Amino acid sequence: MRSAAIASLGLIAFLAACASGGGAGGAGAVAQPGAARAEPAAALAARAGDCSAAEAPVLRNHVQLTFADRFAKAGENYFSPDDRRIVFQAVERPKDGGAPSEFYCMYVADVVRDAGGRITGIDGIRRISPEGSANTCGWFHPTDPNLVIFGSTVVPPSNRETPGYQRGTGRYRWQFPPEMRVVQCDLRTADGTARSLRPLVGDGNGYAAECSLSPDARTLLYTEVDPKTQGDLWVLDMPTGERRRIVQAPGYDGGPFFSPDGKRIIYRSDRREDNLLQIYQADLVRDASGKVTGIADERALTANEHVNWCPYYHPDGRHFVYGSSEVGHSNYEVLMRDAEHPERSIRITECPGADVLPVFSADGRWMLWTAQRGSDDAGGGKPSSQVWVAEFDLEAAKRKVPLAAGSAAKEH
Repeated sequence: MRSAAIASLGLIAFLAACASGGGAGGAGAVAQPGAARAEPAAALAARAGDCSAAEAPVLRNHVQLTFADRFAKAGENYFSPDDRRIVFQAVERPKDGGAPSEFYCMYVADVVRDAGGRITGIDGIRRISPEGSANTCGWFHPTDPNLVIFGSTVVPPSNRETPGYQRGTGRYRWQFPPEMRVVQCDLRTADGTARSLRPLVGDGNGYAAECSLSPDARTLLYTEVDPKTQGDLWVLDMPTGERRRIVQAPGYDGGPFFSPDGKRIIYRSDRREDNLLQIYQADLVRDASGKVTGIADERALTANEHVNWCPYYHPDGRHFVYGSSEVGHSNYEVLMRDAEHPERSIRITECPGADVLPVFSADGRWMLWTAQRGSDDAGGGKPSSQVWVAEFDLEAAKRKVPLAAGSAAKEH
């Protein structure tokens, strides 16, 4: 999960697709789990409200990809490099009607498109993580769409504390099982068991997850936690097997991604220890062989009184989207900033339920994110965390009026 165990009431409604609750919204084409599905406009409006009108023209042709009748919650979703698949984590509802698991499993699915290339749903959903294990942060190999990496305990975690909002302390607690490690799975041979997983980093004595790979697949970037430190950013040089810590600062640094050209990284940090999260960017330093040896010119892209997290670059390498409490701590929304001029933010989603964990397709045409909108197919009343996608128009986003200047990034 690209999240930290931080004390922010803003995270109780939604953190890394962990919670259910709040609000209606979102309209557009809707897909049943495992297959594409279309509904008349009137039925869609009745099911989901009309957030799509408020989000147009930046977001259009909204499609719900996972549903509460199959998944109690689903989210943290990423496209494959060829945009033909997605990987996401979810808690599946038991067929016998029993209580859902406490832990996320990792799933992949094929993207379904119509004749014009428009996404209409997903199909072929399958679990690739071992039953009973805890899993988080899936990511496709950038040059081989048959390889997936993710954080997994592989076996049932020894830390049985349930993640979530702790009413006694007012804090959100995320689970950091020491068994969590980064593993690789080949989809051509994956069978949902530990036999099909190859460990990349982690020895079972400290949490390692929140992983991504550089565009050339040489460098694995991830977060590691051990009893002596908080979360720090590490890299693994895949050809040599050399590991190196590149970001070590007070608090928890995590959720890192490479820029599309592989020259920078973006991540979130709570180093100010004020129960908030801010987004940072840094240039990568490499030696003559191309090995990452550290960072330079680290700079804050947000510095405000809000929780800002899950940043992700647009394919243009300049703009990035992220989830934020800037609109309100009870309603997280997807915002966008220009990394070269990050003083103001642009609101992308406009729906009462939480919208977070945004990512883009490789061609930049689609934004995939986790949302609490639409109806609860399981009959629980409130929308659960599920996976959504919509067509994204960067030029339309850049034309929008920014939010108030009080949210501007400051130098520090």
